Amino acid sequence: MTDKRYIALSTEVARHYQAGGADANGQIPERKTSAGGSMPCRHCLSDIAAGEDYLVLAHRPFTAAQPYAELGPIFLHAKRCARYALEDRVPEMFRGWDRLMLRGYGADDRIVYGTGTVVAAAEIETAADEILAHPEVRYVHARSAKNNCYQCRIEQAD
Repeated sequence: MTDKRYIALSTEVARHYQAGGADANGQIPERKTSAGGSMPCRHCLSDIAAGEDYLVLAHRPFTAAQPYAELGPIFLHAKRCARYALEDRVPEMFRGWDRLMLRGYGADDRIVYGTGTVVAAAEIETAADEILAHPEVRYVHARSAKNNCYQCRIEQAD
């Protein structure tokens, strides 16, 4: 297996949303209280616990709008949380999941066709290695297999 980084939403972007900044649709994030379950915060890459306030908002995990720059809902702790720091490890929250969707993107932020796959959570590292080995792929998105929601970005370590 190659060395990889599992990259969470940046702290700058998280603080923007937590401060009430507009999301990718130009709307203020909605504030809710978690009932528990699978509610992954994209900044700390851990589940939002029952009773904790969280934000639901539209996010585009790309630098610019273009046809392949998908926009979708994400969850985020309403109060400040520490950014996921163990980038060289698969986030623990994924280990409890059944499946994830992985998809490779090129340097132009376009999907590299033929790289999308749904894998068992236990196979994330191997599947990400296979996708990252494709010469056109620069990074991988990990997404929910059921709802296609963006989770994090996976890159080869420097």
